[in-house]
Amino acid sequence: MVRGIAIVYGLYLLLPMALLAIGSFGQNWTNTLLPSGFTGQWYMELWSDPSFRKGFVSSLVVALSTCAINAVLALPLAYSLHQGATRGRAFAARIVSAMPVAVPAITLGFGYMIVFNTDTLPWLGSTPLLVAAHVIATLPYLTNTLLTDLRHLGIERLEQAAATLGAGEWQRFSGIVLPSLRQSMLSGLVMVAALSIGEFNLSNLLVGFQNRTYPVVLLQAFYGATGLACAATVILLLLASLAALLSSSLLRKSP
Repeated sequence: MVRGIAIVYGLYLLLPMALLAIGSFGQNWTNTLLPSGFTGQWYMELWSDPSFRKGFVSSLVVALSTCAINAVLALPLAYSLHQGATRGRAFAARIVSAMPVAVPAITLGFGYMIVFNTDTLPWLGSTPLLVAAHVIATLPYLTNTLLTDLRHLGIERLEQAAATLGAGEWQRFSGIVLPSLRQSMLSGLVMVAALSIGEFNLSNLLVGFQNRTYPVVLLQAFYGATGLACAATVILLLLASLAALLSSSLLRKSP
């Protein structure tokens, strides 16, 4: 029974992806289950379309910026949560870390629209605001990845041993914590990049026309040629799958 449920669930997930892949090579697809004809022109048009190229570059800039800011913020936050867990502190930081996961992205987006669409803060539609929103949405995932590794590795015992040998707080952090979390940090950043590139709800609400991200351009493509939209979706799916595989591979290699 469990195997049957797993098979049905797998088909439910894979069938739409398979139809998108088939549709990306279909010549015509209108009100039918499968497209008619076979062509590769949609991928050629996708390559030559400047809006998709610009959208991909915008997504890449936002994703790389999000990863850079996450790398600076996540490790100190995870370390403080881990250290404060035994002393009853860091409760406020724990709430801040978990809140973006509990609050839907569309709620955050509407909140940003209200706050940053005023004369005092006229930042709606700007790339920095979009980057900040992506950081808020993805920071908990990287923080929780690092926090799980900190608990698994038992960093506190190594730090206590180093402290007895005279190592200072910064020496313990740079010599023990940073090297121990190198693999989990890298795998978490790959996951953050995949989430940022595929993020649609926040981007659709906050992005401006000149700096539309790839998923926003992709949605607008479905109002035009279906085959072109399918080809663009397949490219996004391949990028997300590659990032997920790379992240899981790096995570398995972590000590």
